[in-house]
Amino acid sequence: MTTQTPIEPKRAAEQKQAPRVEVYWEAVTYKTVMVYVALLLAIIGATLFILKPDWYAVALKKVSSAVTSTDNDPGTFTQTQAKFVNLDGKVQVKKVNSVQWVDADYRTSLDKGDLVQTASDGAARITFADGTTYTVKSETLVTVEENSMGNNKATSVAVRISTGSVDLATPNWASPDSRAAVSMEDTTAQLSQNSRASVKNDPKNNEHEIVVASGAAEVQRGPEKIELTQWEKVSFPTGGPLSKTNVLAPPSLVEPLNLTPIITENPKSSAIRFEWKPVEDAVAYDVRISSTTMFTKIVKEVHATGTSTEITGLDAGDYFWNVTASDAKKANSETSETFKFTLVAQGKAQEMLLQIDGTQMHGRVAEIVGRTEPGAALIVNGQPVPNISADGTFRHFTEPLDPGQHTIVVIGQNRRGGTAKQQVSIVVPK
Repeated sequence: MTTQTPIEPKRAAEQKQAPRVEVYWEAVTYKTVMVYVALLLAIIGATLFILKPDWYAVALKKVSSAVTSTDNDPGTFTQTQAKFVNLDGKVQVKKVNSVQWVDADYRTSLDKGDLVQTASDGAARITFADGTTYTVKSETLVTVEENSMGNNKATSVAVRISTGSVDLATPNWASPDSRAAVSMEDTTAQLSQNSRASVKNDPKNNEHEIVVASGAAEVQRGPEKIELTQWEKVSFPTGGPLSKTNVLAPPSLVEPLNLTPIITENPKSSAIRFEWKPVEDAVAYDVRISSTTMFTKIVKEVHATGTSTEITGLDAGDYFWNVTASDAKKANSETSETFKFTLVAQGKAQEMLLQIDGTQMHGRVAEIVGRTEPGAALIVNGQPVPNISADGTFRHFTEPLDPGQHTIVVIGQNRRGGTAKQQVSIVVPK
């Protein structure tokens, strides 16, 4: 007879244990997740750039615009800077936060409150961000009164004349709310877009006047307002009433045309013909020729009773010319448009290599490609060609041209004194 040792309940439970399940995991940091996400986005972006580069560029531009518009508050104005685009003679600037006058150069920027002063041989042309230009004549002191631009494209620029003369011109503004003004004494002139005007302030002789050459302007002093259109003038003495009158229109220039090259064997003794259209009520004309675009250096000045004259004694070089009309009462018109011409001496040895190999349009800019002699000097439509290769090949880009047909004139002179001239016709599309 056998006996079985009884099994304790506790041990029976241990023998019937349930199967064990083990779970393992690995901790991943946020940094690792971001690295993998960035890598995935880079792969997707590279794939899109390869397959559809145009779509990629458009998308990138939209993202950039969105970021820019988010950063800029549309309700605020950002201060912009004006710059000098022409400088002749002595021109000085005193910044609003300075007590010293410094010589102006093309790197000088202008802000609200800055002063600009020209000497007797000085002149300056200032361009604002909206395209409005102020030409500061000699012996003039002006202050930049306002220069602001909003994100809605509305601009506001203004200059105050303490003494002297300023010509200003406004462009076709992007916003109808834009404004350009010039002030003197207690009077302000607001110009419309696409307008030109001349303003003179002479406290010593008590002469103050505003003349509109094109477009329109509103002259205001206190509650008094006067509207001006082309060839109308407002003048007034200090403390006196505003007086509106008509002025003579300036002549239209005929010959030589703008950017015309004139080739002659002996420029000094050659007679250069200048011609302009007659002006109603004019009895005389004054022709001025300068070696500078701002007319700070007059090389010839001729008084004529007809509509043409011949002038001698000019050396080879670049010149600018304009004409002013006067009536029987000796009242003068505004100065005509300024034209540039180039006088070139033609040497005895006329053999010179100059050829135009081709032209190409880039919008309204023409590219001229050709070949000349090494060391030669070239002028294309009155503009010098700065870069000529050692082998004589050249590539020149003209200034923007108006739509229509144009004749591009290329003239050159080699080291032997020989000259050559080539021209080609191009059409600028509308």
